[in-house]
Amino acid sequence: MISQKRSIKVFSGNANPKLAADICAAIGTSLSQNEVKGFADGEVSCSIYESVRGSDVFIVQSTCKPVNDNLMELLIMIDACRRASAGRVTAVIPYFGYARQDRKSRSRDPISAKLVANMLAAAGADRVLTMDLHAAQIQGFFDIPADNLLSYPLFADYYAKKFGSALRDMVVVSPDVGPIARARKFAETLEAGLAIVDRRQDSPDKAETMNIIGDVKGRDCILFADIVDTAETVVSAAKALAEVGGAKKVYACATHGVLSGNAIELLEKSNIEQLALLDTIPAHPKSAQARLHYLTVAPLFGEAIERSYQEISITKFVF
Repeated sequence: MISQKRSIKVFSGNANPKLAADICAAIGTSLSQNEVKGFADGEVSCSIYESVRGSDVFIVQSTCKPVNDNLMELLIMIDACRRASAGRVTAVIPYFGYARQDRKSRSRDPISAKLVANMLAAAGADRVLTMDLHAAQIQGFFDIPADNLLSYPLFADYYAKKFGSALRDMVVVSPDVGPIARARKFAETLEAGLAIVDRRQDSPDKAETMNIIGDVKGRDCILFADIVDTAETVVSAAKALAEVGGAKKVYACATHGVLSGNAIELLEKSNIEQLALLDTIPAHPKSAQARLHYLTVAPLFGEAIERSYQEISITKFVF
């Protein structure tokens, strides 16, 4: 539990107040009082209702949809705390929006992840605490300390309890070649096999083909991703595992459930037995019908916040 030797304040924006309250419960403190609202024209207004002078301030705010509104809330809250003489301000961003815009894919493209990193520092944040950045190199975009917590130990614990010794006969699958390093760590932790869904589209007018790299025939699989947005990638990968690879059952897990568009409908019709998500983004209201199961990140973020507050290393959470 947090000692009272110096002041700590945990504030929440409107993105995920339940998670902020759960984090406070995990560390044995109360959510600090503030209000974030908007003017009639859409401008964001922030009021801090208690002193933060000299305090170690943590602002919990995922930049999920509506992304720009939540990002502006976070920036304005940081500015408010900095102008109120907070001792240190940490932006706790369980889901870091714009992380998929981490490089120039074409000429004249922006690198929006870098822009957001600059904005957080300019607003007055002293450090950032986030989870499973889409690309690990985004940590280098920040000119302030940025800690990237890893989610796979949470999923490993969940599946170890769910499947027990049967895990050794299962296969962890990366839905694309990009996140293979993350999937490999997860597979090693579970002592399970590893496979990759190789997605290729030779030309715009040809259908996408999928090959399975690894042996999944007759075995249960766990697809492991960092983000499920439209769900097209994870659903098509699950279908390929069954139809091309001959997998028996397909489960899936992902850190961030963005679930845009008709993602829920796609998941309902898919062959995915269950999709496990973390509550970095609030649970979707139709989670039951889409076979979604949510795990909480509150204890993990709570311990990371407590260690940061007490100036203790959090290395075990980030590597």
